[in-house]
Amino acid sequence: MRKGAKRKVSEKEEAIKSTEEEDTTTAKKDSSKSMQEKTTKTESSKAGGRRKKVKPSKPESEPEFFPDRRNLEDLWKQVFPVGTEWDQLDQVYQYKWNFSNLENAFEEGGELYGQKVYLFGSTEPQLVFFKNEGKVTCIPVVVAVVSPFPPSDKIGINSVQREAEEIVPMKQMKMDWVPYIPLEDRDSQVERLKSQIFILSCTQRRAGLRHLKLEHVKKFEYCLPYFYQPLQEDEFEQSTIVQIMFPAEPKPIICEFDWELDELEEFTDKLIEEEELSADQKDAFKDFVREKVGEGKKANREAREARKKALAEMSEETKTAFQNIKFYKFYPVPTPDSPDVSNVKSSFINRYYRKAHIVL
Repeated sequence: MRKGAKRKVSEKEEAIKSTEEEDTTTAKKDSSKSMQEKTTKTESSKAGGRRKKVKPSKPESEPEFFPDRRNLEDLWKQVFPVGTEWDQLDQVYQYKWNFSNLENAFEEGGELYGQKVYLFGSTEPQLVFFKNEGKVTCIPVVVAVVSPFPPSDKIGINSVQREAEEIVPMKQMKMDWVPYIPLEDRDSQVERLKSQIFILSCTQRRAGLRHLKLEHVKKFEYCLPYFYQPLQEDEFEQSTIVQIMFPAEPKPIICEFDWELDELEEFTDKLIEEEELSADQKDAFKDFVREKVGEGKKANREAREARKKALAEMSEETKTAFQNIKFYKFYPVPTPDSPDVSNVKSSFINRYYRKAHIVL
């Protein structure tokens, strides 16, 4: 082979070898670049996973302001509404009644300021209007008795259905006078407080009524706070009316008989005429009425004797206290959240407490 041909072959091999080296280098560079890109993406992905989401900021809301609770705000709710049917209690509190007049009475210049006061509650069913709708509503009422001692420790139980009135100790009906603790003093020790406000409280719970006899449960509905005022008893005529519940057939006769105004024979004949009483039960009915009249007269006589004895044994200090006892009656004041009771107010309390001054 000629030298020239040999040289050409050698140059051609070197060129091919050089091209292969360049391709290898390029491939290595591309591989390195690809690895760098993958690493960059992985790091970017990790960084992205660690990055916290930015929550949009909420606009600042206006601060809410709540009115301060008044010191005697719940006073009227703490007073037990005597004589209210158990299934009516929830209706008493269905409105936001406002007794700020009662609270103000304890402030300086008020009727009850600096006085020793005993409070009891009751309800008066009346037709009142609220938001243009008329409805019979149990209106809560609070009676304040200004007295140096508890006005009574007894409860009167009476109704048309009961044959005779019953006077029982308050504790028999789980009622008693207990001190009221104003809101600002409720973190203090009760025994250190010298309370001037006492409320009639009842510890009987509705959940426990199912364990009582129906007759006893009904007694709560006929309860009235009993008040004995020996100095004023003679100012009122003693009742000459007796409640009659004669067990006739087919239904009992329930009525009132006034032994001073009613004539028994005429009274009985009228019942027969109205077919309330059968003729063959006439004599039995008259005997029954005479028996009840005798019981009523005996009760009046015993009451007079007891009053005379109490007066004879009473100290002058106690007599003065009885003379100075005052009664105030509070109705809820008008508000947009409750019915207006302005037109149904009455100064009458009950047959024992008679009348009181209404505080506006």
